[in-house]
Amino acid sequence: MNSVLLEIDGAIATLTLNRPESLNALDRAMSLELSALTSRLEDDDSVRCVVLQGAGEHFMAGGDIKFFHQGLDEPQDVRKLQMEHLIGEVHTTVTRLRRMPKPVIASVGGAVAGFGVSLICACDLALAADSSYFTLAYCHIGTSPDGGATYALPRLVGVKQAMEIALLGERFDARRALELGLVNRVVAAAELAAETRKLAERLAAGPTAVYGRTKRLINESLSHSLVEQLQAEQDCFAESAADADFAEGVRAFVAKRKPKFIGR
Repeated sequence: MNSVLLEIDGAIATLTLNRPESLNALDRAMSLELSALTSRLEDDDSVRCVVLQGAGEHFMAGGDIKFFHQGLDEPQDVRKLQMEHLIGEVHTTVTRLRRMPKPVIASVGGAVAGFGVSLICACDLALAADSSYFTLAYCHIGTSPDGGATYALPRLVGVKQAMEIALLGERFDARRALELGLVNRVVAAAELAAETRKLAERLAAGPTAVYGRTKRLINESLSHSLVEQLQAEQDCFAESAADADFAEGVRAFVAKRKPKFIGR
């Protein structure tokens, strides 16, 4: 059984973490499959929106503790090397999600723990069921966070809140996640799939290349000076203005009709 499922429906690709018996906990197989599939989707221009979700009732319970436990009998240097390889693999996935030139939506329910928190931070938008709950949790097994959590959390929630989330590892609910800015919307659990699909369809019909440039501008903004960011905006606007979608958008506005974007 594949640890990650890929379904492509029109311009929408859905990645489903598929280990529901272990709350979709991350092991080596899932890490490799996530890396391979995100690489494929990053380069697939026919896909204009990506949805990331979990099979069953939970999004992801973090790393697979049973998998970690199996490695405890290894010498310390071997265990360190194994973890370096595993974390390196999942970090390629985080990088691809962030730079993917199309919108990525996290659709989460149930447990969102450990690397699951890192994953939703790497996505552009996140919808959460009202029954979902969150915890960074790494401190409870005696390790520091990975997956970009220590990069994303201070930027999303501020340093003090990030410290509390990371050092205490306390569980909080979807409403608190919304207040903190970890998710964009909280919906009834029964409506999560429909609301996710509605949002994905809206984004998949949009100006995909422009979304990709906008992602890059926002993600790079915190490391830019104002002058650098203004130049980046100028370059991206000019590049967008040469696209077919710009011409369609302007013509549609003047004609007072809805634009029909093709994504380039």
